[in-house]
Amino acid sequence: MIDLSATQVAASQVARPPAPAPAGRWRKLARTLLRGERPYMLYVAFAILLVVFSLASPWFLSVDNFLNIGRQTTLVSIIAIGMTFVIIARQIDLSVASTLALSGMAAALAMAHIDNNWVVGAIAGLGTGALVGLLNGILTTQLAIPSFLVTLGTLSVARGLAMMITNTKPVIITNETYFAVFGEGSLFGVPAPIAWTLAAVIVGILLLHYNVFGRRIYAVGGNPTAALYSGIRVRRVTTLAFVLTGLLAGLAALVLSARSHAARPDVVQGMELDVIASVILGGCSLFGGRGFILGTLLGSLIIGTLNNGLVLLGVSSPMQLVIKGAIIVAAVAFTKR
Repeated sequence: MIDLSATQVAASQVARPPAPAPAGRWRKLARTLLRGERPYMLYVAFAILLVVFSLASPWFLSVDNFLNIGRQTTLVSIIAIGMTFVIIARQIDLSVASTLALSGMAAALAMAHIDNNWVVGAIAGLGTGALVGLLNGILTTQLAIPSFLVTLGTLSVARGLAMMITNTKPVIITNETYFAVFGEGSLFGVPAPIAWTLAAVIVGILLLHYNVFGRRIYAVGGNPTAALYSGIRVRRVTTLAFVLTGLLAGLAALVLSARSHAARPDVVQGMELDVIASVILGGCSLFGGRGFILGTLLGSLIIGTLNNGLVLLGVSSPMQLVIKGAIIVAAVAFTKR
């Protein structure tokens, strides 16, 4: 029989406050919304966007348009999963769009020169993305160069290499299996791009929330000095976050090149803005130590919906950039509260 002392009983009573009444729960939810807690604000922001664009455009609220949003969001969602790890670790990767372009070219060229083998092409694309991520991680951690400057440089280098190796010409892909696996087919009854996105989300959740690597990412982002003194290899953890982001940029390159039947060196310029915006809107702190994968997924859906709605309303591309930039600034300012 367990014998609790009077002190223990009193402590347990203090540690377990009474459950709030239903009216108290509603007041608590209202206070949370007014304080701007991210998960709730995300749902509210997404709902407001849906209502506003539904009223503003008769073409927005249709199945075809939502499928279009899903297709447009796939690439951003996949890369944003990796970017979540990088930003939680107090870093940033501006080179993801260029990494995607270079990885797509590597996959297409590998297939063109090695028996049109789609497996070789996939390995080449993923490997190229991972190598760019590794380079970013090594330069950032070993040379103590801010990741903003490192990835700004590799953004230019990767894009330039993608243009140089084919003299800015696209490389046509003809492998039908490659199209089916990454672009036009389905995996377990799910369209391939969406299946790969879901796979990236599941792996991201397992790594970040149910694995020691995820706990170390949070520790490094929360307080790198304390993480170092507690025995965490901060440089290695940070570098792995960059490698994961590069690998997912490579996966996005396979999806894009399979969907368009070609690899182009000038694709998705400026996509890094959408990726970073998705992560920040999804509740990840740009100052590290906070973020979650499902929030990032919802953030990418918000960005995709915003892009789609602005196009339907006839907003020009420059103005879209202005609006998205303003959203990022507002989200970062919100994060500092």
